[in-house]
Amino acid sequence: MNKLKRISKVFEAADEILFDDSSRIILMSDVHRGDGSWADDFSKNQNLYFAALNHYYNENYTYIEIGDGDELWENKNLSDIVYVHSNAFWLLSKFYNDGRLYFIFGNHDMAKRNEKFVVNNMYQYYDERENKYIPLFKNIKIHEGLILKHRVTNDKILLIHGHQASFIDYDMWRLTRFLVRYLWRPLELFGVNDPTSTAKNYEKKDAVERKLTEWVMQEKHMLIAGHTHRPMFPEVGEPLYFNDGSSIHPRCITGIEIADGNITLVKWNVKTKDDGTLFIGREVLAGPRRLKDYFDQSVPEINSHSNSMD
Repeated sequence: MNKLKRISKVFEAADEILFDDSSRIILMSDVHRGDGSWADDFSKNQNLYFAALNHYYNENYTYIEIGDGDELWENKNLSDIVYVHSNAFWLLSKFYNDGRLYFIFGNHDMAKRNEKFVVNNMYQYYDERENKYIPLFKNIKIHEGLILKHRVTNDKILLIHGHQASFIDYDMWRLTRFLVRYLWRPLELFGVNDPTSTAKNYEKKDAVERKLTEWVMQEKHMLIAGHTHRPMFPEVGEPLYFNDGSSIHPRCITGIEIADGNITLVKWNVKTKDDGTLFIGREVLAGPRRLKDYFDQSVPEINSHSNSMD
């Protein structure tokens, strides 16, 4: 199937989440929660992630994870990931119980598109200390895409992971998963980069971004994705392709906030006070911009380019 038609198919089938200028939403992706081993890229940023999530929970944000939340290419069992990162899942379950959590699957957690997998692995988990099953995300639905629809203006924002724009990561994901799990993961121990990874291959990043931008120009809707790990935040008047980055950047995690009628690209990292004390803080990378200004803009020429925060 043509990649643009594939994205449009997701758009047409996506559930809608209503929001308005009083809503607060945090979009994050590419967390790649792993099993705590040397190959777990998330481990080094887990404290940043927990601090950010705790802030967003206390500030009444809805958390939407737009793909690759869990590293299910390198790891077979989600239960191992839940066990190692139980504090993060505990906080995510609090969001879920409050009706403030949505998951979109990406290529690295494509297994979540299987309803049986979700029922068996995400509804509950086995707690070894208490020797019983504990509810986790009971009756949760995992999405391929979601639409944020403004209650007043009816403007729509498509949320997808972005791997739909890649033949290797979408059509060939089972083969790629096999290669990552049994070939590239062991070789990474010796410093060999995985050539199948869009995040580590600039040509693949560019190709994916061109397709996502092309869809935006064709359908005239705002789109927010992940997948490339490269944050994108266009100026008003440029194509409305945004990217929230990832949670496995060196020394920081990034995300996109939609709050109080604005959209903002932020990062969380370790900062230093004047007395040398370390703390985890939030920093604005781009924005805030009024969403209304983007929705009201005229459509630019297709050869325009968004600004990369890379």
